[in-house]
Amino acid sequence: MQVVVNIPDQYVLDMNIGEIARQLKLSAALLMFQAGQLSAGAACEFAEIDRYAFLEACARHHIAAIDYDADELETDFENLKRTYASC
Repeated sequence: MQVVVNIPDQYVLDMNIGEIARQLKLSAALLMFQAGQLSAGAACEFAEIDRYAFLEACARHHIAAIDYDADELETDFENLKRTYASC
């Protein structure tokens, strides 16, 4: 699918069309990932970047790449303790 976006020149001073397109795609992917609309893998595909570049972009924009709440983390630790206790 192709989307046409008109951007005033004053907002893209030192960027060419390719750079603008890459930045817009990454920004949209980050926003949709943060909102829970895309998984990390889907966001990478959307932005056409690898997982490492996506994780670096998340860090740069202060977006949590792993969304664990305290209860999930506690449950996982308890499961690991039980697993290794039986070894």
